[in-house]
Amino acid sequence: MSDHKFQELGLAVINTEARAVAALADEIREPSFVHACQLMLDCEGRVVVTGMGKSGHIAGKIAATLASTGTPAFFVHPGEASHGDLGMITATDVVLALSNSGETGEIITILPIIKRLKVPLIALTGNPKSTLAREASASIIVRVEKEACPLDLAPTASTTAALAMGDALAISLLESRGFTEEDFARSHPGGALGRRLLLLIDDLMHTGAAIPKVQPDTTLSNALVEMTRKGLGMTVVVDDGGQLAGVFTDGDLRRAIDHKVDVHEASVSDVMTRDCKTVHTGMLAAEALQIMDSTKINALPVVNDDNELVGALNMHDLLRAGVV
Repeated sequence: MSDHKFQELGLAVINTEARAVAALADEIREPSFVHACQLMLDCEGRVVVTGMGKSGHIAGKIAATLASTGTPAFFVHPGEASHGDLGMITATDVVLALSNSGETGEIITILPIIKRLKVPLIALTGNPKSTLAREASASIIVRVEKEACPLDLAPTASTTAALAMGDALAISLLESRGFTEEDFARSHPGGALGRRLLLLIDDLMHTGAAIPKVQPDTTLSNALVEMTRKGLGMTVVVDDGGQLAGVFTDGDLRRAIDHKVDVHEASVSDVMTRDCKTVHTGMLAAEALQIMDSTKINALPVVNDDNELVGALNMHDLLRAGVV
């Protein structure tokens, strides 16, 4: 087969599926879409999403999207449901069932039980006259002219359309709930957004004996030993009461050498940076990163509300945590 033929077939699939998705706009304008959104918004339990075969794969993705955008949801396999998993559905839930034909045997089998529980049923189907559509509290018709498969058999355009409709439902609910970036981060603590919006300085800072720390009368040579031993590129200078007095950094050392300061005789208080940048416990790690970026520094003392030293933070700590 020629390269051109491969491209021609690929474009035909994309165009067919694009038309299928575009046609959903009319269905979203129907009252059934609004009714389905309201049923899920009012749900006190969870949205139980189910589907068989390829529709089952799409159902699983829709459940995951709902759950990550503020609508508690999970997937139940309809074949397993009739063998015990129906116990996962409670009277406070809503069921969202996917079946292109609307006559999938495994789903039709469990409809009487769903009805007995008086659980609202939302159907995503391509057949408005099907059993599933008739039994549903809200029926959203996801009908396609033809599948992208040249045999018009393999679920392609129909599953793409169902997935897009699921996204439309999930994002409509997200907006209705006032779902925020912080809410999304709580559902994705392992992702980049979660790390930026949830990770605190307290989770990353060096504490106790790991803090590079000297007193103001410490000689520069001993301050250097402390800075080298702790490996944060600085040492914090504190007074007898534990109050922050300043920091001594690589930059301060270079300036001291330029001024021919005797590192064995001079004290760290002579060359330290007094009005140094600090961060407070309880701050987001992303805020510390912003301070480091804007001031071109690589390490920060962490203080409490009384300006007492409680920790130290380095750019490498943020890198390791994936905040950067």
